[in-house]
Amino acid sequence: MENFDAVLIGSGHNSLSCALHLATRGWRVAVFERASEAGGAVKSGAYTLPGFRHDWAAMNLSLFAGSAFFKEHSAELIAQGLEFAPVSQPFASAFPDGGWLGVGMDAAATRARIAALSERDAETWDALTQEFGDRAVDVFGLLGAPMKKRALASFAWGLWRRRGVSGALDLGRFLLQSPRAWLDETFESPKLRAMLGAWGMHLDYAPDIAGGALFPYLEGMAGQAFGMVLGKGGADTVTRALVGAIRARGGVVECNAEVMQIRHDGGKARGVTLADGRRIDADRAVIANLAPGALVRLTGGTGNAGFDRKMADYAHAPGTMMIHLALDSLPDWAAGAALKGFAYVHLAPSLDQMARTYAQAKAGQLPDEPIIVVGQPTVFDPSRAPEGKHVLWMQVRMVPGTIRGDAAGQIPTTDWAEAAEPMAERALDILDRYAPGVRSKILGRRVVTPAELEADNPNLVGGDQVCGSHHLAQHFLWRPIPGHADGSTPIRNLHLTGAAVWPGAGTGAGPGYLLARNLL
Repeated sequence: MENFDAVLIGSGHNSLSCALHLATRGWRVAVFERASEAGGAVKSGAYTLPGFRHDWAAMNLSLFAGSAFFKEHSAELIAQGLEFAPVSQPFASAFPDGGWLGVGMDAAATRARIAALSERDAETWDALTQEFGDRAVDVFGLLGAPMKKRALASFAWGLWRRRGVSGALDLGRFLLQSPRAWLDETFESPKLRAMLGAWGMHLDYAPDIAGGALFPYLEGMAGQAFGMVLGKGGADTVTRALVGAIRARGGVVECNAEVMQIRHDGGKARGVTLADGRRIDADRAVIANLAPGALVRLTGGTGNAGFDRKMADYAHAPGTMMIHLALDSLPDWAAGAALKGFAYVHLAPSLDQMARTYAQAKAGQLPDEPIIVVGQPTVFDPSRAPEGKHVLWMQVRMVPGTIRGDAAGQIPTTDWAEAAEPMAERALDILDRYAPGVRSKILGRRVVTPAELEADNPNLVGGDQVCGSHHLAQHFLWRPIPGHADGSTPIRNLHLTGAAVWPGAGTGAGPGYLLARNLL
């Protein structure tokens, strides 16, 4: 029987970050992964043709590069080969009338594009830009704080001292606003509202969902201030560096090793049992990077019926479909060649369109006009494709994990295996409207349905790439459920981590890093 201080289930970047931080403090750690490679949603591969490297799910590594975890462990990870590709023009939106709007690190150029639509909006943008550094202290302070009473009290006290009652109430109101509410009261240009509002869709915040205003604001301001970061050669540069660093410190990262049971008795976690029958003991902690429902299944019940019921009822966001394309050349955007210079191009023409798409997906309908996120990583990292060639990373947002019908009345099946190609064609039709002739550039393609995403990684329930809705009832103190935002469970020494735990989804490693610090 093998024995470690900490046994971790799943090899997503939160597990690996947690394991590395513990290993640097002398803990003997072991990570067990059911899949054939580590990384969870942060992995890359030649999914279309040899020589073309695609990011399976996560592409944007800005949160990881800016995280407290990376700040502490950067030297070790860089020594293991971690390399970033900086992005100076992070995102833009194209519109049906042939126009476009984008945000880049050239603040004057961004302002000029906004001013061409509305001088008043440009002046508002100037004000937001000027105050961003100061306001970021509050926002990032909250997002990086443990969701515990003492930590929150400390944050609230500091906020009151800095801003006074009025300032604290202003921040509270902003955090409760929907994207549409904030965008409508802040800007007059529908295109500017749509460009920023598209970011809410990345985190399950359709335009009218309370609590979503923060994300369009942050992406706009941070995109201009810091740009974006991709992984050199693929997002898996993070995964490979983390695995290498853990192994260099004597830790274990084992793939093709599925955990079938979390062993516990006397109210305390003792270890895990693998599919091959091996029993692995954990002296200090079993750390499960799992969707909440899976935790109940692997424990056979925690002994707390209320906890188990709430975990089983944990709400997941709608799914996404991925389309990976190997291209002979970049899309020829109808809005202009300038769009070839952005990492992301959103095809999300209006807040109303986003709201309708979201409502259709939530109702189990294949959206008639889905939102498309087009990633052009080879603009900033040509190493991902043969010379002169490109890869395109396409997310179709949102789509239902379980199909109940088709909003357009054209796809009769409710089986994703049969719906994949016609739905992909619908998405490519949209791309072709914005970039005519793009189909003639396709050298290879791979469509990944929500069902395939979940089969590859069970944490992506129904293709939910954020492992759970971030709506207010399931965020902050309530992620995943009230009283357990620190990843604690009713079983001593058993902890939950990953995107289902505060501070939630993204590549920032916050859940894993906060848990490791707490355990220490």
